[in-house]
Amino acid sequence: MRILDTLSTKEQEISSKNIGIYLCGVTVYDESHIGHARTIIVFDTLRRYLESKGHSVNFVQNFTDIDDKIINRANMEQVSSLEISTRYIEHYFEDFDRLNVKRATTYPKATEHIPDMVKLVQDLVDLEFAYVSKNGVYYRVSKFSEYGKLSKKKTDDLISGARIEIDETKNDPLDFALWKFADT
Repeated sequence: MRILDTLSTKEQEISSKNIGIYLCGVTVYDESHIGHARTIIVFDTLRRYLESKGHSVNFVQNFTDIDDKIINRANMEQVSSLEISTRYIEHYFEDFDRLNVKRATTYPKATEHIPDMVKLVQDLVDLEFAYVSKNGVYYRVSKFSEYGKLSKKKTDDLISGARIEIDETKNDPLDFALWKFADT
């Protein structure tokens, strides 16, 4: 089997018998939808194909089990964020088990890796690849000369505020949040 290497834009033969796949999973604040199903089924099909060809696949799919949407839902329902994330993780498994999707090898949760995230963000601040503003910690896009190399997008072509509201406390509109501070 050959697969497209996005960085080099060249097809490469898969030579290893041990394959690792990481899939950025869902943010568990609501029920799964058709968009989730499409992604999960595509990766399930890829995994099953690789396994049918004798590859051993370590398939990792995370759950984002804490973020603004989860906190907002918890506040609205007057329950804990843990209750919200637990409920929708359970529903996720029920839905995808019914679709006969093979379960991932492991499902790490964001909350299980908070100390790792804090250390990584602090390291980036220490290296001046990130900075602290009034609203959070932001990655300094201008510090990474190869930013956009994988997506094939030049920073000059990116439109500020196209996906999210512009935060005036950032040094550059292209900088993105690594950690957002909570309003208390």
